[in-house]
Amino acid sequence: MALFFERPDFGEKAVLVHLKLNSESEPDDPREFEELVLSAGGDPVDFLTGSRSSPHAKFFVGTGKLEEIGNAVKSSGAELVIFNHNLSPSQERNIEAELQCRVLDRTGLILDIFAQRARTHEGKLQVELAQLHHLSTRLVRGWTHLERQKGGIGLRGPGETQLESDRRMVRDRIKAIQARLVKVRNQRAQSRQSRVRAEIPAVSLVGYTNAGKSTLFNAVTQSDVFVADQLFATLDPTMRKIEIDEKGVVIFADTVGFISHLPHRLVDAFRSTLEEAANSTLLLHVVDAASEDRANSINQVNEVLKEIDAYELPTLMVYNKIDLLEDSTARIDYDADGQPVAVWVSALNREGMALLIEAVTARLPGRLVHKTLHLLPEQGALRASMYSHKAVIHEEVDDRGCINLEVKLPEMDYFRLIKAAGLKSEDLAALYNAAR
Repeated sequence: MALFFERPDFGEKAVLVHLKLNSESEPDDPREFEELVLSAGGDPVDFLTGSRSSPHAKFFVGTGKLEEIGNAVKSSGAELVIFNHNLSPSQERNIEAELQCRVLDRTGLILDIFAQRARTHEGKLQVELAQLHHLSTRLVRGWTHLERQKGGIGLRGPGETQLESDRRMVRDRIKAIQARLVKVRNQRAQSRQSRVRAEIPAVSLVGYTNAGKSTLFNAVTQSDVFVADQLFATLDPTMRKIEIDEKGVVIFADTVGFISHLPHRLVDAFRSTLEEAANSTLLLHVVDAASEDRANSINQVNEVLKEIDAYELPTLMVYNKIDLLEDSTARIDYDADGQPVAVWVSALNREGMALLIEAVTARLPGRLVHKTLHLLPEQGALRASMYSHKAVIHEEVDDRGCINLEVKLPEMDYFRLIKAAGLKSEDLAALYNAAR
């Protein structure tokens, strides 16, 4: 099979193997597989395909295909064979023994990419935890090549160190990482609770990897989050505050991209970062509008959202990259009730950003109160409360000593402060006039 992309000038030479199995309802995309290898820094030298009704118990592939893979390895000088499937530990060992080279499955490949992308302390711990769970079942094989091999795809992060350790040491390390992650999760939960108490809405960007989430995030928040045309360019969650008319301060969060058949271990390991999405007020499901396989990508994201209990959250579809479509302009799609359900934008060209903010504003709950309160001198406690909530826009004192206080704050906060001041609803008309 011909390769889909141009070969890089550097990287670990790898033979790629992709089988179409009758037992798979949704086989993985071979183009995506090759892109994953390139994202890991590999140099695909050959791409072998085939089909089977079910995997071979010993080698996953049949003996004839295994011989074909071996010939490809010898002729190309490849150092690595990567399967677009999850292999059992015994299958990996058997294939390595036959081919006399390293073998990596889809899970190991994705874990390697994550190991390269993790930047924060939490992200690195989560990657290490996922790697250790994956590698703990593979410690029985003879890893003599690790004495000669420094790094390489599938061996980054804790790989080399832990593979030279015994199972007990690995289990101890897993326990230690889990304990540290509990502390990190508690800190994250405290920050989240603070936002909830302050009633600051949170908007999380989710979507298939390379859908353009980070570009969109930068366009909306005026940030400089790392952007690259590669899978999993963003791994660690990034959050920014922005001010939206009628809503006040809103937290936007950029999350890790999803991918088909995401390993369950990986979902579990990254649950704390994905919790930012699970605890959001609104999800922006970013879709590559120009992708030929966008329907499947949407389904794959929805499956992960179900796993993290975020599927039922209010969701606004954002169809990005309309600049790659022939006849498409920025627009908002509405449902029968006049509610925005989808926005078509180009984050790269900053097209449709105003429409996106408009749709987000309409979908976020609660409104801002913008009024001018006419307070008596003895109502200074209410004035102080408004200042403590940073709600005061302008203040004037008339010749009678009365305070004209222009305020802007969430509706719920407004009524809570009024109530705390001992005022009743019938008193409101005497206290303030609308200033909209």
